[in-house]
Amino acid sequence: MKSFTTFAFASLALLNSVNGHYIFEYLTANGAKGAAYQNVRKNTNYNSPVTDLASNDLRCNVGGGSSSGTTTVSVAAGSSITFTADTAVYHQGPVSFYMTKVDDATKADGSTNWFKIKEIGPKFPGGTWDLALSYSVTIPSCVAAGDYLVRVEQLAIHNPGGLPQFYISCAQVKVTGGGSKTFSGVKIPGHVKSTDPGYTANIYSNFNSYTVPGPAVSTC
Repeated sequence: MKSFTTFAFASLALLNSVNGHYIFEYLTANGAKGAAYQNVRKNTNYNSPVTDLASNDLRCNVGGGSSSGTTTVSVAAGSSITFTADTAVYHQGPVSFYMTKVDDATKADGSTNWFKIKEIGPKFPGGTWDLALSYSVTIPSCVAAGDYLVRVEQLAIHNPGGLPQFYISCAQVKVTGGGSKTFSGVKIPGHVKSTDPGYTANIYSNFNSYTVPGPAVSTC
């Protein structure tokens, strides 16, 4: 009986660890929070993270390479949008936001160049992370009007020696107003290298500084 009970608890713990991962399902824009996957592309991997640095799934998650009914929301350049997960982020690691200009957000596959618009790293001293349910970002006021995919990326580096985990979602946004600034951007996959210090960092040993992986933040 004891062995069975131990096995049952272990199985439950494993089940919770598989099902307990977080995914960014909601987008708040213009002060209104949309329904789950209303303006955020739906993933098809049951909240499992992406770990392959060479995979196209790093763009918008597994299943997020197409719109699949997700609608595009209009937002003014210079305004803020917020991604909200189904449960609060609990794995330590940075959060980054990217945008890519596309002809039609409902048809884009994320193969165009992405530019980073915000990153959230740890606070020192102490190396504490911003583990939250929601994360907000401001659409740069200088970007040109038009359709974009806006991507949130939380990189979990809580397991030294194991593969870091990417938790990703893409929102479909039509930017209004704005300017004429263009950014060269980077391709995804390829924005993070296996040799990047922020990808390989051990957050439990001599953790006194940190550089968020990926390109520098693009500013107006």
